[in-house]
Amino acid sequence: MRVGLFVTCLVNLMRPRIGFAALKLLEAAGCEVIVPRAQTCCGQPGYNSGDRGAALSLAKKLLAEFEDCEYVVAPSGSCAGMVRVHYPDLLRDDPVMLERVRRLCARTYELTDFLVSVAKLERVPGEFRGTVTYHDSCAGLRELGVKTQPRALLAKVAGLTLREMEEAEGCCGFGGTFAVKFGEISAHIADRKCDHVAASGADAVVLGDLGCMLNIEGRLRRRGDEKTKVLHVAEVLAGMTEG
Repeated sequence: MRVGLFVTCLVNLMRPRIGFAALKLLEAAGCEVIVPRAQTCCGQPGYNSGDRGAALSLAKKLLAEFEDCEYVVAPSGSCAGMVRVHYPDLLRDDPVMLERVRRLCARTYELTDFLVSVAKLERVPGEFRGTVTYHDSCAGLRELGVKTQPRALLAKVAGLTLREMEEAEGCCGFGGTFAVKFGEISAHIADRKCDHVAASGADAVVLGDLGCMLNIEGRLRRRGDEKTKVLHVAEVLAGMTEG
């Protein structure tokens, strides 16, 4: 399978190890992985802020970069959701482009969904000696139905024990620009999530979106928790949790 890896701008800028972990997992699944060098953003920040023009330009750019790939995979439910759910809305007034983007949407997956549903990955290279709890990021869960897929893969990690927290499906308070525009509300929501993480007693909280990771980790550290690790599911599955 010829798979285009959409690294996402946030991963590229803030935690590129996630992109390398995703690459390792896709290759372990037997995929030929293409990483377009000029890729940038899916357009989600502009779209969520009402700047449809900027979002449309980025959508067309992504389409041109990934259209020849058999599949498009992103280690982010929100970015994959942007493509699959919102690109058709952006391009609704251009029938030719709309048909092209619909074909792309049908081939676009969040990483764990692809590994389970399409690649049928049987073994993962990673090991993790300890307990983790899993946070279901809003976009992946509600837009793409990503729920059982990451848990099925984590069950294959040697040494790992999954301990579910209360309200695993509850928002972490990030929501992109929501965390900036409504800081106090965001902090309250994040505190609730951190309370559940702490109550689980897990060594690490694992999730599939870097935006949520940054929000949860930032709140944990401000609360004085320097011990609990905050890891992307790809890092755990690939055995790339250090450094």
